[in-house]
Amino acid sequence: MNLKPAHRLLYAACFASMGNVNAADFIKPTPWSSLVTNDIQRFLPSDEVRTLLAGEDEFISLYRQSMAASQRGIVLIIPDWQHLPTNNAGINFLRKQLNEIGYATLAMTMPDIDWHPADMATPESPESSEHESTQTVEQSDEQAASAPPAQTQQAPHFVTGEPNISEAVLDDYKLKLIARFNALYNSAMDEGGNIIVVAQGASAGLLIEHYASFPNNELNAFISLGSYLPNSVRNQHLNATLSTISPPLLDIFYSEGNPDTLQSVKDRKRWVRKHAKYDYRQRELFGVPSEPEQHQRLLKEVDGFLRRLF
Repeated sequence: MNLKPAHRLLYAACFASMGNVNAADFIKPTPWSSLVTNDIQRFLPSDEVRTLLAGEDEFISLYRQSMAASQRGIVLIIPDWQHLPTNNAGINFLRKQLNEIGYATLAMTMPDIDWHPADMATPESPESSEHESTQTVEQSDEQAASAPPAQTQQAPHFVTGEPNISEAVLDDYKLKLIARFNALYNSAMDEGGNIIVVAQGASAGLLIEHYASFPNNELNAFISLGSYLPNSVRNQHLNATLSTISPPLLDIFYSEGNPDTLQSVKDRKRWVRKHAKYDYRQRELFGVPSEPEQHQRLLKEVDGFLRRLF
């Protein structure tokens, strides 16, 4: 096909513009925590929103005062990671209904998860990495040549749907979580009275690890909602860890909840008996955490546990 010079210039300009589009700079998406902050400031009453500072990290908390004649304490509400403090898994229900029975509530927004923290990267020189890759290829070729044909095909490997999060990711998130939690705790100290923590999911698991190291800030009670850690080794150790924390512990799980929590229930009781933690209670709620009927049962279990303490 013969093209006129003007047509050739037009096609060249089109291809040049396409190249500029493909070479555009990558635009980093808006952090999840920023989206949550914007939504909370837009849709929730302004008198509930409090801005706190954890080092250089500024975050949003939600405060509701007690509506009873006498205040029994303040409850610090910690959602699961990448969950809202207004989620429908029992957290938002407790945040509002605990005010009616004498507790102020202070809920925390969660930090972002860094899936590639700096300590996971191990810098290597190009020469060493090229040498190692070449050596690995040569070894794999030799193994493939020496292995019999029947051994080259492996049996299918089945995995669970839950990813096994690396310890580096968990530790990085734990540092951010504890920094925000300390800021939340210091804000609660101004209220006076008993301080109770209601923590959910992976956040509860990391806070239990934190309190097993006996930090300076003391709690009057710790309430765990489906606590687990998304790492098989850390989650197995969590069963023994929760039996060593000093605050009285109410361990609530759902029959249709996280499988990692359900598999740990019996082992937790064994460790509690071994360490003689007599202020430990374990309760099972049926169904899924989002059912309204389970919200009512959750409130009754929490209220009953706290009334036995103070």
